[in-house]
Amino acid sequence: MIRRKQALAITAVIAALSLTAACGGNDKKADGSDDKGDKGYSGATASLVNASDAKGGELKLWSPQDVDFLDPARAYYGFVWNLQRLYIRQLYAYDSKPGAAGTKLVPDLAAGEPVLSNDGKTYTVKIKDGVKFEDGSPITAKDFKYGIERVFAQDVLSGGPTYLIDLLDQGQKYPGPYKDTDPNKMGLKSVETPDDHTIVFNLASANSDFKYLLAMPSSSPVPAGKDEGASYTNKPVATGPYKVESFASGKGATFVRNENWDQATDTIRKGLPDKVTFTVTTNPDDMDQRLLSGDIDLAVDGTGVQQAAKNKILKDANLKKNADNPYTGYIRYFAFPQTVAPFDNIECRKAVIYAADPKSLQNARGGPTSGDLGANMLPPGIPGSDKKYDPFNLTSGKPQLDKAKAALKACGKPDGFETNIAVRNNRAPEVKSAESLQAALAKIGVKATIDQYDGKLSSSTIGSPENVKKKNYGIIVMGWGADYNSGSGFLQPLVDGSFILPNGNNNYTEVNDPEINGLFKTAAAAATPEAAAPFYGQINQKVMEKALYLPINFDKALIYHNPRLTNVYFNDSMGRIDLAVLGVGK
Repeated sequence: MIRRKQALAITAVIAALSLTAACGGNDKKADGSDDKGDKGYSGATASLVNASDAKGGELKLWSPQDVDFLDPARAYYGFVWNLQRLYIRQLYAYDSKPGAAGTKLVPDLAAGEPVLSNDGKTYTVKIKDGVKFEDGSPITAKDFKYGIERVFAQDVLSGGPTYLIDLLDQGQKYPGPYKDTDPNKMGLKSVETPDDHTIVFNLASANSDFKYLLAMPSSSPVPAGKDEGASYTNKPVATGPYKVESFASGKGATFVRNENWDQATDTIRKGLPDKVTFTVTTNPDDMDQRLLSGDIDLAVDGTGVQQAAKNKILKDANLKKNADNPYTGYIRYFAFPQTVAPFDNIECRKAVIYAADPKSLQNARGGPTSGDLGANMLPPGIPGSDKKYDPFNLTSGKPQLDKAKAALKACGKPDGFETNIAVRNNRAPEVKSAESLQAALAKIGVKATIDQYDGKLSSSTIGSPENVKKKNYGIIVMGWGADYNSGSGFLQPLVDGSFILPNGNNNYTEVNDPEINGLFKTAAAAATPEAAAPFYGQINQKVMEKALYLPINFDKALIYHNPRLTNVYFNDSMGRIDLAVLGVGK
């Protein structure tokens, strides 16, 4: 699960590659905007822009990155999950509304909210009447169960999230439907289908985040008779307003209307364009030029325009009014492995945090449009987050050298120490961030040597606790985003001791605190995600109190959209323009 989680981060981390260091004065930012927020932008981060129910036209989507998979069981790129809102439906989905409302789950193919019983361990969900696959056949409970069973076939369908295996296998060692000995291929014991309109999930223990998993594409219904295993990704059977007409790896896809989608059953999608095309390009600058000229509608990868287009947009009010600078849901940060001396001492960790120059770190990632100064380890939009919580006063934007030197003295290293900073060599903003911290630490006598490693080897380099200790990696540069909109979806892989792995590890600090671990269990046992949120706030505070991380920024991207688009807004659950409601104006 954790290894694949890191693959998702690749999508958004690319955004920062297009942003180069910029530095401005106190009154004006280097990008030409003032410090009063999103003045001059389209406003799509806070509200719906250019509302319309007009149908017709072709929605033209481009991307410098190809999809990983169209198969709902295998897709893991964030922008692909957004694409799948066009042709795939789940029991629950994020509401198509701007702001905090877009982080709420609402019934999609489910007739209503799940009924919990058995002390929160059993979820019973009723399925809507009249919902159909693209061929007109009714969607039944067995189709949902089969779709979930496919996730277990990792020998055939690897690539996607595996949370469902963790929660639903419960020692059965279910091999997936392709090796299922049940004559109906319905052998997963923890999921029951008493009738065509009812599906029952039996968990080993209560989990308030389970509904989030039911909203993932991997929980989509799949008709067993149409499943072609690994080839299913070329033309998955649609349940949304569009179906896949064609797909070519490395080139793109075309989506056309699904005649058997019924708007009356769908409160999330509008299905306005007649056709949606997705084109993969190897030239992002050319893509940006087409975007600014109006030839295409949206760079759907969501990672932001390249530097040349960025400069044009920020200097041209007419272009900027069709752009936005939303949060991506990611945090960029430094982690301090406690197994590497002297970072086993909290005061030494504090010394690094206080010595850092937050403004310099922000500039290293591209300036204010790359993100807000980091304050803690739970990004805006995640339930339980509090952007104002800033225990180390990082948002002041200045190094705190007196506090850093006092912390050095307290940790028994008044003259400083030596350490290594591990950073991916294919992430220029991360390298610049490491250089910024290196320069800041030199001012308090800490000699930090930067070790650039092959980014594709993250799992075995910084993801190996043994190698981290061997290489004396006292500081690790990384970024992170949630798989689902919950404190557990973001924080648990980073700070839950049970998630420490010998390879592919993401708990780089190797924190294994019984109190933190216990709070995750308490949150999981909460009745609702809303009830669980305060516990994630507590976890965030306890992690920050331990000085295990130095947050760099709450990540943002500069996004431009064709002014002809209607119903434009950023869904806070994805940090992207929501494709589910987009229309094409004249």
